[in-house]
Amino acid sequence: MKHPVDVHVGQRIRQRRWMVGMTQQQLGDKVGIKFQQIQKYETGMNRVSASRLWNIAEALGVQVSFFFEGLAEDSAAPAETAKGDVLADKEALDLLRAYYAIPETQRRKLFDLARVLSDAA
Repeated sequence: MKHPVDVHVGQRIRQRRWMVGMTQQQLGDKVGIKFQQIQKYETGMNRVSASRLWNIAEALGVQVSFFFEGLAEDSAAPAETAKGDVLADKEALDLLRAYYAIPETQRRKLFDLARVLSDAA
């Protein structure tokens, strides 16, 4: 049976990997494991050891604590959000990746436009 914390950590690994535009194969190569093991981590089927999580964090350019963000403090289950986890959606992550690829001055203008459009709705 999958433990909720293992599922959450796996989801955070997948989200970060998508954000940086890395494949499971590329992450596996950086960490020294096969992509099938990355798949098992991302689904929560296999628990990630502390040392492996350290290596994954280094490969993805985040602190180890990143993988635990969003867990409820009073339980082992992920915190619920009103609209669900937006970052669990691949389309949303692709949009974020594209957004941050835009030069900063243009990105700020796009952000301002999005804010105006959302206020008008």
